[in-house]
Amino acid sequence: MEDLFSLIGGKVCLVTGGGGSIGGELVRQLNKLGADKIIIVDIYENGAYELGCELGERVCVEIASVRDYNKMNYIMSYYRPDIIFHAAAHKHVPFMEESPEEAVKNNIRGTEIMAELADIYKSSKFVLISTDKAVEPVSIMGASKRICEMLVYEKSLVSMYTCFTTVRFGNVINSNGSVIPLFKRQIAEGLVTVTHKDASRYFMTIPEAAGLVLRSLILSENGGIFVLEMGDGIKILDIAEKLIREMGMEPYRDVKIEFTGLRRGDKLNEKLFYDNECSKKTAYEKIMYVRGSSIDNLAGYVKKLYAMAESNDRDGIRSLIMKITEGE
Repeated sequence: MEDLFSLIGGKVCLVTGGGGSIGGELVRQLNKLGADKIIIVDIYENGAYELGCELGERVCVEIASVRDYNKMNYIMSYYRPDIIFHAAAHKHVPFMEESPEEAVKNNIRGTEIMAELADIYKSSKFVLISTDKAVEPVSIMGASKRICEMLVYEKSLVSMYTCFTTVRFGNVINSNGSVIPLFKRQIAEGLVTVTHKDASRYFMTIPEAAGLVLRSLILSENGGIFVLEMGDGIKILDIAEKLIREMGMEPYRDVKIEFTGLRRGDKLNEKLFYDNECSKKTAYEKIMYVRGSSIDNLAGYVKKLYAMAESNDRDGIRSLIMKITEGE
């Protein structure tokens, strides 16, 4: 913690998606670590408002979208943040399957804008929040986040001022839209839905996720990707059964469990690394590191994606975005 105090104390920090589950916890921890000013950038007012009320004058709230270059340029030029945490993204797999143009506009373009502005305004550190769904992606959301990882890596190769890193998460327990709050509501109604009896995911708590992000600042490997070592994946079915019992009922007797089948974009099991990524231990026992990577002509492909998104060419986006990530 002493290392974090020296890194963050007195600094200006900007958190995109700062009103969300991970972004909000980052804001709280940055406040405890003595950041001089914390700028929350979020398009969603309620979470940002509550944090502003909770933490007071050290926090500044900017209602804005990371896909709006002019607005983000204004915010960056006004505050000149030392450290940027980029957590803003569309995260729901089924929604992005239906609206792939929004994954391109918000996830990919938003990341490119923030990385470019971090370099222009000479921020010392930029941290992208990614997901294990970016590893060998089968979903639009996962593929968009993999492209974000590539963009940040490419920026790390040319920036003279900013250290660019990425942090990959598994599922975050009790975050907005996560499975556990859903299961609790379903248990109360007497029917829990699980996609597949063998489906598993990696899980971490909100404080663990925020702690991983902050410790990546200390490790500071430009162009690197940091991943929390989370052991084996946990079966979704096991979680559902455990929650039912914790609520004083018996699975299959008091609460039905229905298997609905994997949705488009769902994997049976997630992975933390590509097979060709050589993971290494770091100074922190549970944090692993791999070198980032990209593909030839990423900029050209991304430009095509932007054009398709503007014309709402959903089929074209689905085809190209998977081609980009399959070509590694």
